Amino acid sequence: MAAPGNKYFIQDNIKKTAPHHESYRQLWETKWKMPAQMGVYPFMFSTAKDFEPIVEKMVQQNFKEPYEWDEYASVYFPQAEHLAQIAVAAEKAGEVEKSSEYYLRSSAVYRISRFPAPRSEQQCYAWSKGKEMCLKGLSLRPNPISEVQIPHTHRLDSEGTHIPVYHLLPSSASKMSPVPCVIIFTGLDGYRTELAVWMEGWRQQGVATIVLEIPGTGDCPAAPNDPLSPDRLYSSLFDWVDQQDGIDKAKVCIWAFSTGGYYAIRVAHTHPDRLAGVVALGGGCHHMFDPEWLSEVNHLEYPFDLANTLAYKFGYGNDVERFKKEASDRFSLLKDGTLDKPRCTRLLLVNGTQDEIFPIDDYYLALQHGAPKEARFVPDTKHMGEPMSFFIILNWIYRLFSIEADPVEQMQTLSFKPKY
Repeated sequence: MAAPGNKYFIQDNIKKTAPHHESYRQLWETKWKMPAQMGVYPFMFSTAKDFEPIVEKMVQQNFKEPYEWDEYASVYFPQAEHLAQIAVAAEKAGEVEKSSEYYLRSSAVYRISRFPAPRSEQQCYAWSKGKEMCLKGLSLRPNPISEVQIPHTHRLDSEGTHIPVYHLLPSSASKMSPVPCVIIFTGLDGYRTELAVWMEGWRQQGVATIVLEIPGTGDCPAAPNDPLSPDRLYSSLFDWVDQQDGIDKAKVCIWAFSTGGYYAIRVAHTHPDRLAGVVALGGGCHHMFDPEWLSEVNHLEYPFDLANTLAYKFGYGNDVERFKKEASDRFSLLKDGTLDKPRCTRLLLVNGTQDEIFPIDDYYLALQHGAPKEARFVPDTKHMGEPMSFFIILNWIYRLFSIEADPVEQMQTLSFKPKY
């Protein structure tokens, strides 16, 4: 811990239970209703009215923790299918814009049904259908996003052969006029189908984007329980980037969200020569694996069972207790020497000081080890320090790439406003 007295900075709140853990009704009313109305995380590409019949049924059936994940997911499917049917009909009628919107709205309903991770049969189905709907919707946009299967050339035989990514290259990009590129590492529950929300805004700035999942989530081929698998993953990714004529190899940076921040800190140290800069937003590196921390997080800020979801993500399945015992020795970037490596690319650490998902203590720790780093902590905010953190990061990347732009304009591309 970094706070005085060997305590976490949020020590005073660590025993409190957030109201959204009481029931699905409370989850909706206290945590999800407002972002759903705004069309922002985790309700990208959606509208609150699409969820009204789902919430009504959830409340009627008194859904609450611990959730039975197949039952939870199934409640969402009729609405997701209904929205998909509208999309298909609109596409057949040649109404491309309407079709795109409804495919994306369908994908958003499937997304929440597989939250926080596809751990059951029905949630895996939801992830598959959500991908299908999302890519269909994104492909019908004026500047379509494409999915690329990047060869995982540095893989072990036991790992997947390809890295599925979303990719968007500005039309101005060419071998003679390459553009900067932002690589987005996704988080624990938001995958490429969600973080794609940032891609159009970067395209408008003349910046290419690549979005991919981290080990143990989505379709990432890297072994989730191997601490070295991300090193192989990102070597394969960077080799592919080096082959792209339209990308300026001197202007490639990473922006990682939440759990992705752990991998961003690692890659900044393991591949410093392949990146102009790295942003770790809301990540962790050591204390995030403390058994005492993991024993408290299931009743704090995260909407669901965070410790269980992390155990699943790091390859421990449902064995949460073994994850608590082993995770620190296996994955800590302090214990494995990563933080003390003498070289690190430019690394910006950003988070809210009251984060109850990954302790801000980890960023204090990172600043005390190895090469100098940059940091900006947002006071009195929780996980990721939103929305102020976004403006901080956008301005930092603008300067990194010598871009003159207004972050307010780019932020306005995020909020989803349904037209139909």
